[in-house]
Order: sequence, then structure tokens, then C-alpha cells
Amino acid sequence: MDMKIQGGRAAHVAAIRERAEAEMKAMGVDEAFIDRLVETFYGRVLQHPTLGPVFDVRLSGRWPEHMHKMKSFWSSVAFRSGAYGGKPVQAHSGVANMSPDLFPQWLALFSATLADIAPNPEAKAWFMATAERIAKSLTLSLFYNPALDDPGRKLA
Repeated sequence: MDMKIQGGRAAHVAAIRERAEAEMKAMGVDEAFIDRLVETFYGRVLQHPTLGPVFDVRLSGRWPEHMHKMKSFWSSVAFRSGAYGGKPVQAHSGVANMSPDLFPQWLALFSATLADIAPNPEAKAWFMATAERIAKSLTLSLFYNPALDDPGRKLA
């Protein structure tokens, strides 16, 4: 790749990160908040009667690794740091008892967690909007079947 293009790309990426960091700082979001959000939320997930068993079966013996990965994920999303390099769709594929109806429950629990610990309404709104996009993307990736929505297959 041309050095001029590489330099321009690096500057662009740096500018995106700087804007994200400034936006998060203005909302009172830092790495300590990300850690608290992930720890609090997944603590509640484990206690949830529906979500807890699904997560615990999948992550049994690997919770510390998962927590580290989720902190890296949310940090990367919030600060545009590039710290997360996982594949969320593949990670959620084939999870026993995973169903589309779990996502609204996940979002409700995430919202309740943010209501309790977010530094302000702006931070809560930003993280909820992001979580909703993620949930929608995962739901579509994991459960959408275009054949079921084919107008040619529907009865008149």
C-alpha cells in the first residue's frame, strides 16, 4: 500500500479514536466504568432465571476469560480502540438454548444495570443504543432465514 495512503489512514483512525475518547470523557465514561459495567451486568446475568443457565452452560470454567473479552469488547466499542478482535456471531452460533426471545431479556437486564450505574443519562442512552444495535445484528445473523420472508412463498 502506498505510504501516503497508509499515513492518511492512520491519521483518520487516530482522529476517530480521539473523538470517541473525548465523547466518552464528556459522558463520564472511562475504563473503570467499562469494568464496572461488565462485572455488574454479568453478575446479574448469572442470577437471571432464564439468561443465567444459558450463559453458565456455555461459559462454565471460562468466566474469567469471558469477562476479560467483554471488557475488551466494550472498551473497543466505546473508545474505538481496536482492542477487541473476536468474532461475536461465531461465538454465539450453536449455543445451547439460544433463541431470539433471549435478546429482549438481555437488553432489559442491560438497561436496568445502566440505570443503576451509568454516570448520567447520556452515557446510559449511548450504551443502550449500542447494545440494541448489537442485539439486532446478532439476532439477524443467528436467526434470520430469508426463505421464511420470501414474498413468493407466502400464501395469498
